[in-house]
Amino acid sequence: MNTVAQASSARREADVIIVGAGPAGIAALLPLLDAGRRVIWVDQSMRAGGQIWRAGLPKFWQRQLDTALRHPMLQTCFGCTVIAAEPRGQGPEALHGLRLQTPAATGSQALHVAAPQMLLALGGRERHLPFPGWTLPGVTGAGGLQALVKQGWPVAGQRVVLAGSGPLLLAAADTVRQAGAQVLLIAEQASRGQLIRFAASLNARKVTQAASLAWRLRDIPYRAGTWVQAAIGQDRLQSVQLIQGKARRELACDALGVGFGLLPNTELAQLLGCQLQSDGTIAVDEGMGSSVAGVYAAGECTGIGGVDKSLAEGALAAQSLLLQAPEAARARRQALRFARHLAIRFALRPELLQLADAQTLVCRCEDIRLGALRAHSDWRDAKLQTRCGMGACQGRICGPITESLLGWPAQQTRGLRAPLQPGRLGAFAED
Repeated sequence: MNTVAQASSARREADVIIVGAGPAGIAALLPLLDAGRRVIWVDQSMRAGGQIWRAGLPKFWQRQLDTALRHPMLQTCFGCTVIAAEPRGQGPEALHGLRLQTPAATGSQALHVAAPQMLLALGGRERHLPFPGWTLPGVTGAGGLQALVKQGWPVAGQRVVLAGSGPLLLAAADTVRQAGAQVLLIAEQASRGQLIRFAASLNARKVTQAASLAWRLRDIPYRAGTWVQAAIGQDRLQSVQLIQGKARRELACDALGVGFGLLPNTELAQLLGCQLQSDGTIAVDEGMGSSVAGVYAAGECTGIGGVDKSLAEGALAAQSLLLQAPEAARARRQALRFARHLAIRFALRPELLQLADAQTLVCRCEDIRLGALRAHSDWRDAKLQTRCGMGACQGRICGPITESLLGWPAQQTRGLRAPLQPGRLGAFAED
């Protein structure tokens, strides 16, 4: 394996570039290496696993990965950020190129990678919906809180509330509980009836997993049909106001993790010219091929569905890249059925879109409030007049929010262009 730090050249080529080192990327990597393909593996993190396996891979996948990382056909670009796409040539021999910003410790500013084939395993990110107080210190995304705790964020002894929708709330609660926090409540906005229907759709393996998790969380109150109305505090979070049916209550706490589901990461795909579906996911065919020849996609960026979907799609993409029979197609169909149940049973209730008032911040980077945005007709007009979406996140957070609250199709019309991420000037100037 060649790492960024070991390589002196600022340009590399291979047979396949994999962008993303989560479950989909790992599942695709292994068969490609076994078939003798030269692979460049890119991820912004310093190690493989993605968000879902941030704290460590399952033993089976860890053994497989340990072997893969020693493979002579693999070049890893961990800790590198994709800042631009660099298409090279046309036709079947064309190379798909990326410009990466490398870690400062490597001594190089930028790295150029190219290959005739590319797999986008870009994953997803948390969806945010604003409510009064959502920017107070102590309020985070549920997944963000889980990630912080996995990296050593001290929560022992803190009183924590998890609220929002979906299985991520339970996983986050389990993580913070193991780290010594006192989880006061898990507030699930879906109704009890929807939860029962979702449980009835699970297969035997997922029922076993759910039962094991429920047993570990048995002492934590779990309330269906309950959601956050506001976070209360002066300089930081002090309490949270909750709604359950017609009842309202206030609960003192030190931390609030709010999760309203996930959104696919598609910015790089858009920059490459890949077509998106109406729901904002990357459009792929049955073999995980995108609308751009030689570019494939797998995992949460093609639709939110969990680790089983990501593993199946990563394996299926590798089979397509190797022109093999699509043996993983059946596993993908099963995972897609689960994803559909997930989307239906945990669909967000309309009340959640009415929580923000005129003074609620929407664009946290530029301090733009909902009332200021309502004076504009669309995303472009608001961006020009208020700087909404022009901060460090480049609209990744406030864009989907304005789409949900104001009906602006921001994800489709933000006009993405390089750089995809903030970076050092040298990364853009270096040839």
